[in-house]
Amino acid sequence: MMVAFRRLSILAGAAMLSACAGVIPKPDAPVAVPPTNPVATSALMLGARSASLAGLPRYERDDAAAALSAFVESCPVAVRRPDLSGLTVTSDWETVCAAARSHSGDPGDFFNDNFQTVRIGTGSAFATGYFEPQIAGSRTRRPGFHVPVYATPNDLERCWRDDIPDSERTGRAPLSRRLPDGSCTEHYTRAQIEDGALASSNTPIAWAADPVEFFFLQIQGSGRLISPEGEVIRIGYDNQNGHSYTGIGGVMRERGLLGEGPGKYPGSMQGIMQYIRENPEEGRALMRLNESWVFFRELTGDGPIGSIGVPVRGRSSVAVDPRFVPYGAPVWLRMENPAASGLWVAQDTGGAIKGANRFDTFWGAGEDAREIAGGMSARGTAYILLPKSAADRLDRQ
Repeated sequence: MMVAFRRLSILAGAAMLSACAGVIPKPDAPVAVPPTNPVATSALMLGARSASLAGLPRYERDDAAAALSAFVESCPVAVRRPDLSGLTVTSDWETVCAAARSHSGDPGDFFNDNFQTVRIGTGSAFATGYFEPQIAGSRTRRPGFHVPVYATPNDLERCWRDDIPDSERTGRAPLSRRLPDGSCTEHYTRAQIEDGALASSNTPIAWAADPVEFFFLQIQGSGRLISPEGEVIRIGYDNQNGHSYTGIGGVMRERGLLGEGPGKYPGSMQGIMQYIRENPEEGRALMRLNESWVFFRELTGDGPIGSIGVPVRGRSSVAVDPRFVPYGAPVWLRMENPAASGLWVAQDTGGAIKGANRFDTFWGAGEDAREIAGGMSARGTAYILLPKSAADRLDRQ
């Protein structure tokens, strides 16, 4: 949905639903040694080899076909981009990608013939959902459209601030604001931007009508602005202000505002929005607790762009933590909410998607996608499908 940030979860748990359908590999297989990625090693990431995905039920054929199409779109990235998880190398993907492009038979057979399932750790998975919102917007500011949609500011830069000691300056420098004198400072927070910090230096690319809808579009990371004349302006994640994301759903739970009973709101996107609208002052303060602000660019093409630069597809693309799950890898989910069960392809990531078995399922655009994604919060089991050459290499280590 988008690029990395989009898939940020605003939910932190809802009642789990009943069992789901689907054939899942047996978990009683030999264990592979941890990969070389130090993050994975320190997390005791173990790949539990299992049986194949033979026997996908007939009612999952369409699911496998959609996953195969999404996988083919990811192949140009998988064959050239280093795998941060350490589970695969680019050459592992060359053979399976060639097979995918030439496959003409049952899509389930393709996955069964070319992949081996691997369980990371216990495989205990948690999945949320995201979608592509459609909200009222305009290219120009006019009555009723006053919420700025900003592009990336010219002064946004990765640089080391004076308040960060040399001992902590490892890896990439944080996103910051470069001052005219050459020094760096923190970029503006959400509250500061809402109060006009960028008004004199950054011309908005568009204007939204509803600050609440725009807040949730920022969380999704991509969306469509629909003008009164019917013009569709598709925008996607371009950058972020460097401040950490705060899930306001978690804050509301801590305050006892979500749940069942008098005075409480449903633990879903819809419930959170209802609270904000019914309590505008408290709701505005709540949104400002999330200091992160997303900058956008206008998109062209047939779908929102994920973090690897390919379109994400509704009901097929899933956001993952790439330190544990290779980009482009098929993922088999068996969740207590059957809607999230089946084959997905890792094509995205997000600020709240952290850990070996944390997933964010993408549902596309429209009211149905909004409803499903807004209420998606499910637990279950996850298996990663690795090219057989990669799985065999793990067994030999």
